[in-house]
Amino acid sequence: MTNIAIPASAYVAIGSNLADSAQQVLRAFTAIAALPHTRLCSRSSLYLTAPVGYADQPDFINAVAHIQTSLTPQQLLTALLEIEQQFGRERTFRNAPRVIDLDVLLYNDLQQHDAGLTLPHPRMHERAFVLAPLVEITADITIPGRGQAVDYLQATHNQDLHRVGDDWQRQ
Repeated sequence: MTNIAIPASAYVAIGSNLADSAQQVLRAFTAIAALPHTRLCSRSSLYLTAPVGYADQPDFINAVAHIQTSLTPQQLLTALLEIEQQFGRERTFRNAPRVIDLDVLLYNDLQQHDAGLTLPHPRMHERAFVLAPLVEITADITIPGRGQAVDYLQATHNQDLHRVGDDWQRQ
């Protein structure tokens, strides 16, 4: 008897503030969709947001991708790090400007803390730039161990976030 892997539902945060950031995010959607054993189910609009942590840098374009994948969480993370490397991501210091940033937010209802990967993403519930695009594509999504994402989004109402025009989001 052969075991057939049932694809997991996963969400990936995408951000960029260098090298035509809107185009970098759109390229990232394409690169994620091309991952092996992975299907892009939906993608959010693009959102313009102020930087977090290190403020002396350009604003970010952020989005979220919903995928189904047979990759394990660690394999998905490794694949996303490879995409970052292909895009030219340099890690000079924490919260530095970046051409692309890809983070696994959710993987099914999995809760784990391993070297290099914590699920759900440990700060996603604090960040409007993650929550707004996430709730846009899956309004009733629950953050495992926390609750409804929409409730956390309401708590981030003071964070600067603007949905950008449709001319940037769909190609």
